[in-house]
Amino acid sequence: MLKDKILNKESGLIFYGLTPPKTNTEPDKIQAIANKQMERLHGIDIDALILYDIQDESARTDVPRPFPFMSTLAPDVYEASYLQDLKVPKITYKSVGKYPEEEFRNWTTNLSPSVGANVFVGVPTPDHKPTLTLADAYRIKKEINPELPLGAVTIPERHVVLKDEPQRMFFKIDNGVSFFVSQCVYSVNNTKDLLSDYYYASKEANRELVPIILTLTPCGSIKTLEFMEWLGVHVPPWLKNELKHSEDILSKSIDICKRIASEIIEFAAAKNIPIGFNIESVSIRKEEIEASIELLKDIKAMMQNR
Repeated sequence: MLKDKILNKESGLIFYGLTPPKTNTEPDKIQAIANKQMERLHGIDIDALILYDIQDESARTDVPRPFPFMSTLAPDVYEASYLQDLKVPKITYKSVGKYPEEEFRNWTTNLSPSVGANVFVGVPTPDHKPTLTLADAYRIKKEINPELPLGAVTIPERHVVLKDEPQRMFFKIDNGVSFFVSQCVYSVNNTKDLLSDYYYASKEANRELVPIILTLTPCGSIKTLEFMEWLGVHVPPWLKNELKHSEDILSKSIDICKRIASEIIEFAAAKNIPIGFNIESVSIRKEEIEASIELLKDIKAMMQNR
């Protein structure tokens, strides 16, 4: 059904996103973490679980990373070895730039049947020379596994600076991409600018709109807020003040996420732009993870009511 919804360009897709455990985690503890994650999602009807492939982005900025980088299990390994009891399609991210072509070919050939889609990600900085380019990854995937839906990342903040996100999206669509997942959204205006330009560029070029899945992330501490900004998420100054001076920053961020979702849903519906939402937690704190699950339920209800 995930594939059908994507190919039919439907609105209302609901994903939950998480990062696999650190590579130095003991196997028994990895399974315990996976069991807890599956337990939290039990009974929630989501369209897919997103599993991220984390890269060290320290070269992208001179600002020190708020949390030290630690490598994580490959998404496909975590999915195949620990999450098979969660009977929902898995969307695995793949940072393609760090893989030799032959290794990438083997990976594409041997994907688990429970993987419902891939999202390919390029290099973290423009001056980083990739082992494999996104264009080559698209070509290989089309050759080996053309039926599996393919997603890509879209970044409202990048569009604010470069003004060319729709053209980037068209290039990826022409190379087999059938849906997009955004970076975390905390700026309604940046997101609406992207959606508007995508909509009118598609009309001008007489192209169909493919779904954009917008990511929402609870923020439960100043440290989490700093980390999101380090990742490139734009938090407007007024909103940052609201969070920093709130007596309950986590509750405040949940309210903000729901207001953002409501405004974007109305904006997209007026233009028939197919959108969905991906709820994630960038924190390992129990309170923030559990808040992301409650936000997932609330956003799903909002989309259904719409």
